[in-house]
Parts: sequence; structure tokens; C-alpha cells
Amino acid sequence: MKLRALSVSELNKYIKRIISADPILNNIHLKGEVSNFKIHHSGHAYFSLKDDRSKINCIMFKDDVHKVKYRVTEGLNVIVKGYVSTYERDGQYQLYVHEIEPEGIGSLYLALQQLKDQLEKEGLFDRMYKRPIPSFPKKIAVITSLTGAAIRDILSVIQRRNPTVHVVIVPVTVQGETASAEISQAIGMVNHRTDIDTIILGRGGGSIEELWAFNEEIVVRSIFSSQIPIISAVGHESDYTISDLVADLRAPTPSAAAELAVPVYMDLKNRVDTYIYHMHLALEKYLSEKRNLLERSDVLQLERRLKNKLREDRQHLDMVLNNLHVQANRLIDKNKSILVGYGHKLDVLNPFATLRRGYSITLHPMNRKAITSVEKITVGDDINIMLTDGEIVCKVADVVREEQEFENTEDKQ
Repeated sequence: MKLRALSVSELNKYIKRIISADPILNNIHLKGEVSNFKIHHSGHAYFSLKDDRSKINCIMFKDDVHKVKYRVTEGLNVIVKGYVSTYERDGQYQLYVHEIEPEGIGSLYLALQQLKDQLEKEGLFDRMYKRPIPSFPKKIAVITSLTGAAIRDILSVIQRRNPTVHVVIVPVTVQGETASAEISQAIGMVNHRTDIDTIILGRGGGSIEELWAFNEEIVVRSIFSSQIPIISAVGHESDYTISDLVADLRAPTPSAAAELAVPVYMDLKNRVDTYIYHMHLALEKYLSEKRNLLERSDVLQLERRLKNKLREDRQHLDMVLNNLHVQANRLIDKNKSILVGYGHKLDVLNPFATLRRGYSITLHPMNRKAITSVEKITVGDDINIMLTDGEIVCKVADVVREEQEFENTEDKQ
């Protein structure tokens, strides 16, 4: 009997069905070294697992990639969980990965260390960025869960130490998938206010998984960007998170955070009373010393000094007044000379000065304009002759022009 020839697609489907039915290949744990790890724009991760003799191609879909807390790097030894199947189009078998864990250490610990190293290189833990905690706060914001013991401890300590300090409670979820986003948003919201002096960020103790929100990068960067000083109080004294490292101050417990944030009211009052007492003592001592010095002073000598000082001041005043008189006289003389010069110039231009020298001015009787030429009058015209002490009214009997007079003089010679 001749066997029917299979198509390539039929063969690939058959192989896939056989592999999928194998209980070992359907749920396998595999260890190896990561090679060529890449995340496609679709969000899926493609990489290979290898040992010293072989390798296998792996794929991890984006929903599973999002669950990985740490950064998968080249050469990392891991243990993966998944199943083996074939990609029918290419006829290649590959490992479909659901989970990937670092070999020998926990994934959360590795993620914590990777983020810590990255932020430390960026300088987020440097002391130069730490803001001082206000010594006398008026209002404090507490970002924590409403249901935990942390909020009760914080409020109790603040009420006992200084009941005049106002507390603004910003409730958030402190663990779970939404916790980091809520905490980051709460820090940003408080920073939009102008009446908050200090922020206390914290929660009670727990495992690394329960405290993980305070290791998330979004929370750490929000703490670093805060313009309001933040006290981190996450867990118990032995618990450490990245939030503790980037915050302006780390408190071992929420109660300790409240003590660091709020001074004791009675301590402040006693300190102020002590300052006032010492100020009174210093003032009394100063006045007493000056009083004794005054009493020991020679009254006659003091009077003599005052008279000498008054005499010197009078002498100085006389010198100043004398200088003012000199300067004023100089200014008056200067302006007088200028005024006299202007007077001489005006006198030259004054027509009455010309009359005083024996000259006269001939005027037209109607328009009172000066007659400057014989061409402007005829025989029989009335004219007025102005002298220094009045006018002469005349009638023209004859007009003698200069040319005629010159000719008559030549004839007589």
C-alpha cells in the first residue's frame, strides 16, 4: 500500500499536535543564559536561552513581559517557565515563556539593585539635593493609607508634641498594582499647594513585595522632583526602600517621622522664655554699665568738652557764611557787568540818544514814519521834525537834491 504524501503544512501541524500533547513539554522549567534579548515594537520579547553546547529560541508575549520587574540583560542566568511548541509557518519549535526568574536571586531583589544602581549614577541620592526639614512647620501633609497603623501613630505623636501644627491627610493605596501611581499623583498634588511645609510619606512594615510600591521608579522620581521636603517612613527600622535613599530625610518608623517633623511645643516655649530672660539680663547689665560710667564722669570736664565742641561748630558756621557772602558778591558783580554791557548796546541803538547829539528825525505827519529821502516829499508837503524836547511842524518850501547842490557849488567856484 502506497502512503499518501503529506504537505508541509500538514507535517508542521502534526508535529505541533504531538509536541503539545507531551506533558513535559507542555509545562517545562528551563535554565540557561539569556542571549540576544530584544523587545519588539509590538511589546513581545524575543531571545535565546543557551548553555555551553546548545540554544533554543524563546518568545515572551507582552502581557507576561509587563510582569517582569527587573531588566533582563545579556548574559543573565535565568530559570524560565513555559511550554514548547512549533511556529507552523517556519516549521521551527521554540519555547513560549510565561515567567522568567534570575537564577540564584529573586527577581524583585535584582530589580531593586538595578534601579538603585541606575539612580545612583544619575546622582539622585547625592546629599547636595537634600532639602532641610523646616524647624517650625505650620502645616504637614501625610501621604499614607487611611486603614494602616502608620496614620494613627503619626497623628498621635504630632498631637502630643505640638497640637498647633495642622495635618493634611492624603489617602493612598500603599501596596498593589495601583499604589505607585497613586503615591506619585499624591506627591504632585501636594506640591501644587503653597501652604504645606513638610511631607511625611510612609506605611507600616511588610515584606519586600508589600513595600514594593516605594521602590518603583515613578515614586522615586516624584520624591526627587518635590519642591517640599519629604520625610520617608516606610516600614520598620530594618526595612529599606529606594524612597528612603532619595528622600530628604529617612525615619526608621512612621512615629519617628512625626517626631523629626514636629518640635515639642513646650520645648519651644521654654526655649523662647529662656531667650527672653537672657535678653533682659543682658539689657540690664548694659544699662547698669553705662549708668556707672556716666556717674564716674567729671561733669565739669564734660561741660568743657561740650562748650569746645559748640565753639568749633560756631567757627565752622562763620566760615561757611563768610564763604557764602563772598560767592554771592562775586555772582552779583558778574551779573552787574553783564547788565551794564547790555545797557551800552541798547543805548547805541536808542534813537533818542541820536537826538541828544544834535540830530533830528523828520516824520510824515500822517503815518508817523521817518522820511529818509527827498524823493518821498514834494514842495508844499507838511512834515514834522522831532527834536529832543518836542516837534516842529513845517511846510516844505523847496527840495534841494544832493546832485543839484553839488553842481551849484562847482559853478560858484
